[in-house]
Amino acid sequence: MKKLLLFIIFFGITSTGFCQLKQHSFEEVDSLQQTQKRKMIVFIHTDWCQFCQRMKAATFRDKEIIEKLNSNFYFVDLNAEEKQDITFQNQTFKFKPSGNNVGVHELALQLGTINNQITYPVLCVMNEKKEIIFQYNSYLSPKDFKLLLKKLEE
Repeated sequence: MKKLLLFIIFFGITSTGFCQLKQHSFEEVDSLQQTQKRKMIVFIHTDWCQFCQRMKAATFRDKEIIEKLNSNFYFVDLNAEEKQDITFQNQTFKFKPSGNNVGVHELALQLGTINNQITYPVLCVMNEKKEIIFQYNSYLSPKDFKLLLKKLEE
């Protein structure tokens, strides 16, 4: 019984502990860019978006994707309905209410608007100078996301 418990604990640590996607805040990326320049990938989503939840459950749990994101990019997870202020590039962005307990964060609008609208999920890729170089607003399967990462690494 003791050996079984130790095996379960060890297996749980090794199967999840080494395959965690590192998520950074915008403030962290600002300081990390000072020491190591990397492209930044911002995943903009909401809690109610089914495609967003599918990407979280499949795409961002893929071991190969996690390894590439962790070693070559700064990954930021941004809930578009975040109510806390976010400071990025020396500017403070706020939640903008649009009704009774609904609204959208200014930074989500800034980074996720494509053709004057925002449709979730959104991937926003920024270069080392924090300039938007790519935006995509639809579900990406693990296979398609791997292709995108390959192109971004070139």
